[in-house]
Amino acid sequence: MATHHELGKYGELMAQTYLIEKGYTILEKNWKYGRAEIDLIAFHDRQLIFVEVKTRRSTAHGEPEDFVNWKKESQIALASSVYIERKNHQGEVRFDIVAIVFENKHLYKINHIEDAFWPT
Repeated sequence: MATHHELGKYGELMAQTYLIEKGYTILEKNWKYGRAEIDLIAFHDRQLIFVEVKTRRSTAHGEPEDFVNWKKESQIALASSVYIERKNHQGEVRFDIVAIVFENKHLYKINHIEDAFWPT
């Protein structure tokens, strides 16, 4: 299987494909503001959606979504507020997590958690 970094990139690609198949429009990939990065920014049902993708090889140490902590949420909040301001978005916003667990390159489980958190 791929290295940690390659696994993460592959997971982001799988998440992107999954969201597109669900009717989402992907606006940005790996959008950065300073040190903060948002994996995917999508638009669906008139909502701007900031997506954090977490990919793991197993759940031995917990579910992937369990690793989105307050620090990561704070970084996403900072970057998303800048993105919203720059794009002058006036509508609804949502923060999702797409958690992916790979057993091998072709066998995986996706858990899409809509409205997973609201940054403080």
